Amino acid sequence: MRKSVAIVEDDPKLRDQLVEILGTAPDLKCVGAFASGEEAVKNIPAKNPDVVLMDIKLPGMSGIQCVAQLKRLSPALQIIMVTVYKDSERIFMALKAGADGYLLKSGPPNQLLEAVRDVTTGGAPISTHIARKVVEHFRPLTADHQEDKDLSHREHQVLTLLASGFIYKEIADQLGIGVTTVRTYVTKICEKMHVRNRLEAVAKRRSD
Repeated sequence: MRKSVAIVEDDPKLRDQLVEILGTAPDLKCVGAFASGEEAVKNIPAKNPDVVLMDIKLPGMSGIQCVAQLKRLSPALQIIMVTVYKDSERIFMALKAGADGYLLKSGPPNQLLEAVRDVTTGGAPISTHIARKVVEHFRPLTADHQEDKDLSHREHQVLTLLASGFIYKEIADQLGIGVTTVRTYVTKICEKMHVRNRLEAVAKRRSD
């Protein structure tokens, strides 16, 4: 039985390429290709695909936000991020939102097809150097761990939203403050928790 796949990609050329790649596999079929997260959330649950190939940078709703919404609507849905981004923050945010795999668009077509097959059998396909970044991110920090009890109420709010995968602008919108103010809070959080950046702050919070 062929596995069904949906695509969420705003670049029409890349979207068509992904459709073509899926068309070369006799065991896979594309059941829809969408240009925005809003369109995906509206249509994908009804199509009930086995796998979704998701871009991160989309107009309007981001791919990470789309992952979170689709997972709430269809918890069993398998979602693979297919993106040009390889920085630790986006990787962590995507996986935190519920992504089941993370591939780079620069990878060969056969890697994409194997990733779709792998994720439907319980695998978690991740490009090799992306996997290395994830491993490094979750290594125990060598800094002295201490509770984040010294944080103010607002700093706790900001840290909680960071740990939930929100970016600065989304945090600012939720708390009704400016992005610059969010950055200031993050700087204070890092100082109080004795970490170098927000990723370490989130990782330390998870381990405490």
